[in-house]
Amino acid sequence: MEETCDFRSWDELIPDALGVIFTNLSLQERVTVIPRVCKSWAKAVTEPSCWQEIDIKEWNRFQPEQLDQMLEMLITRSRGSLRSLSVSGLQSERMFTFIAENAGSLQTLRLPRSSMSDSIVDQIAGRLSMISFLDVSYCIKIGASALETIGKNCKLLEVLCRNMHPLDTAGKPLQDDEAYAIASTMPKLKHLEMAYHQISTSGALQILSSCPKLEFFDQRGCWGVHLDDDVFLKQNFPKLKVLGPFVFDAHGIDAWDDDCSDVSDASEWDFVDGGMGEYYVDDSDSYDGMWDEEGRIDELQFGFYEGIEDAAMYWPPSP
Repeated sequence: MEETCDFRSWDELIPDALGVIFTNLSLQERVTVIPRVCKSWAKAVTEPSCWQEIDIKEWNRFQPEQLDQMLEMLITRSRGSLRSLSVSGLQSERMFTFIAENAGSLQTLRLPRSSMSDSIVDQIAGRLSMISFLDVSYCIKIGASALETIGKNCKLLEVLCRNMHPLDTAGKPLQDDEAYAIASTMPKLKHLEMAYHQISTSGALQILSSCPKLEFFDQRGCWGVHLDDDVFLKQNFPKLKVLGPFVFDAHGIDAWDDDCSDVSDASEWDFVDGGMGEYYVDDSDSYDGMWDEEGRIDELQFGFYEGIEDAAMYWPPSP
């Protein structure tokens, strides 16, 4: 007897199942490719299960207001379930506040190169109590006061990235105020990055003695720190791995791997702000007039490189 198999269409999968599958795709595919496949996929990709982790560091080519529009849209989609957020170069105080207002489940927060200030941190830190991973590298407008506020409010913090660019600290005198702020408020730290800080050996030892769970300490480019006694470190901090202060690449050349400086070559995505039911568009829809005269975004949909020769070089294949 010939066996028969029932095949179920992808568009008949329940939204939660589709959401789990979509999380394996890149953000670019989720906001540009998936909504065009069919109406059920366009609806499923707006569900919170697709947006518990948001990484839009590659959007650094966009104007600040465009970045804010995209970030606000995606965080709204998460509906309070956001667990991880990574965005570089935020400028708007309103967006820092918006993130904090939606941070009930947020555990990982990466905000490198952002323009937050000590006063903004004072306003929002109380809502970041669930944070265990924080990256505020290259945020030159905050200092020891902000770190102390963060430490007092983020009691679960285990990872802190507070790297600086060498041009921002070169020639400045040794200063341990940030090191002391970390030591006095972040006892649960396991991983700390403070590359190119002008801290002293005293500041570094204060951190080590106050953070007994510390397993990794990146102090590359911290030329004022001298932790050369391997016996002392092994006896007092047996689980600790210290990186630096010297910075060498594989060829022995002094270098610093600035993971936030890479410029994504992803294609620019034009988008507009509007209702959740407007993501699916027929091929006949026109993309003209997406921006109004003031350059603002009118409705939420994404432009594609239709009609561009060799578009496949720039655009990911449809699923």
